[in-house]
Amino acid sequence: MGINCGILRGGALALALAGLGACDMVGPATAPPGVSAPPRPDLEPAPASEASRQVTTYFAAQENSLRARGLMRTDGGGADTPYGASALASNFTRIALFNEYTDVGGRIVQRPSPGSLRRWEGPVRLRLEFGAQVSPDTRRKDGADVAAYASRLARATRHPISFVGSNTSASAANFHILVLTEDERRSIGDRLRALVPGIDDQSIALIETMPISVSCLVLAFSRSGTSVYSDAITIVRAELPDLTRLSCYHEELAQGLGLPNDSALARPSIFNDNEEFALLTGHDEGLLRILYDARLRPGMREPEARGLIQIIAAELRSGES
Repeated sequence: MGINCGILRGGALALALAGLGACDMVGPATAPPGVSAPPRPDLEPAPASEASRQVTTYFAAQENSLRARGLMRTDGGGADTPYGASALASNFTRIALFNEYTDVGGRIVQRPSPGSLRRWEGPVRLRLEFGAQVSPDTRRKDGADVAAYASRLARATRHPISFVGSNTSASAANFHILVLTEDERRSIGDRLRALVPGIDDQSIALIETMPISVSCLVLAFSRSGTSVYSDAITIVRAELPDLTRLSCYHEELAQGLGLPNDSALARPSIFNDNEEFALLTGHDEGLLRILYDARLRPGMREPEARGLIQIIAAELRSGES
């Protein structure tokens, strides 16, 4: 499997992977230890390990530091963050049509390069799966958050995107969101192979050895070397504090729809490594609307798509420049 685009920014990793192979989807295998159905009401998760407690402490301090500096805004921007059609079009080009990280000899390195437009053509069905050590309160909160966000993404893209829940069979979904503690993530390989048949060892190793500098990641897959996504896996650390965890859902699910890169010029946006905004903004909804506009096609590159992107952005911004 070859990586055709990638990004490492703001503690979140997003990669789009191609060449998964023309294999049929099959039902999931039995979950390995640590990944299970929601706990029974009379049972509580096991106490957190020392490794998990260290991760909790690290990200709590990180979130407190960012918020103390006025970052991780949740207001979506305002009078202090104006943008027009030209900025929206330029930001879309950088974020959707360029790769920041690529695979070089099996290593992921920062090397900007032109890419092609990638997105889903069929319905996107999101499913949450929690590790056994994730608390019932977190499961309930995150389920409600992801359900609401799926509806917002569907409105922004005008594409069929739905949340199928967390108690449903994994075979009902093609975009799997795994919320795992440090110990659970380190041994999740068998479950990943069941969820995405054909996933390669490099992708599994990327997840199981995820450094503490990365809070969450998404891998989007296309089969037979096309630019159309067929499967995706998002990994979110269960130890994250509430806002950081919600920010991961917003960032990774949007990236997994086909916005894998970032731009230092994008504002107000979560597709910027400065961490100013924690949640999807109106600007970012515009990027998603452009991405799923029927006038664009998977596989298009910047020279071919440039004029259409400018037209769509101008329509969205009502002629502003």
